[in-house]
Amino acid sequence: MGFKIVTDSAAGLTDKQIEDYGVEILSLTYNMRGQEYESYVKGRKTDYSEVYRLLREKEKITTSLVSAKVCDAVIKPILESGEDVLILSFSSGLSGTYQNIINITEDYKEQYPERKIIVVDTLCASLGQGMAIHYAAKLKNEGKTIEEVADWVEKNKLSICHIFTIDDLFFLKRGGRLSGTSAIVGTLIGIKPLLHMAEDGKLYVTGKARGRKAAINHLIDSLEEKGENIQNQDIFIVHGDCEEDAKYLEKEIKKRYKVKNVLYNCIDPVIAAHAGPGTLAVFFLGKER
Repeated sequence: MGFKIVTDSAAGLTDKQIEDYGVEILSLTYNMRGQEYESYVKGRKTDYSEVYRLLREKEKITTSLVSAKVCDAVIKPILESGEDVLILSFSSGLSGTYQNIINITEDYKEQYPERKIIVVDTLCASLGQGMAIHYAAKLKNEGKTIEEVADWVEKNKLSICHIFTIDDLFFLKRGGRLSGTSAIVGTLIGIKPLLHMAEDGKLYVTGKARGRKAAINHLIDSLEEKGENIQNQDIFIVHGDCEEDAKYLEKEIKKRYKVKNVLYNCIDPVIAAHAGPGTLAVFFLGKER
């Protein structure tokens, strides 16, 4: 029998990607004004407008890890059908989701000893994690084994560059998702923090730009500075309810690097709760992060 690729909703995949890749999604949850919501529900288009409206008002939206109930609903049917499972998880540097999945799948290994269950900490987030899924799905479709696909992700995950800018450090600081210390004050008028995902799967401030346009230009320049063979890559972009900026970034990347395929998506509520509105990120393969 074959195997299924499973990931969590932090990967930020579009509905089309989920369908094209044939992956299953473990939904993280978020709590907004006392009510809990699933970040991803198969077949349901989520309206993020209320989430972003509340975030702009500095409303606190809390998030939760992937639960055993969700894992049971998604993973158990795959195992019972006779297929193996490769789980590509949200960075352990930002979430306890990876460890949660490890703990839960230990029970599955006892219940289904004939099945292979491999869990990989991608050390990626949002469409950076989605990019790991993108390449894993391609390899699977080429006939690679579960071990070969897992090995490729392990060897190449630190080549997936995450370069982004945010409007305000407030959300990352409030959620404890910003590592290290920084003298940058994100609320200063006209100053836009620049960040990246490091090899430990955590977020670090790398600099600052004077104004939004300069911050976006930094994202565009980063492909030349860090990327490899950019022209022949698929480039991914995510935005925190700032689609016009994402479209501009896409246009400039295509123009400058002759890239043919650029995909962008809105950041889901779980990631948005920690990154905030106005976040803009680009993901691509490089020599290193």
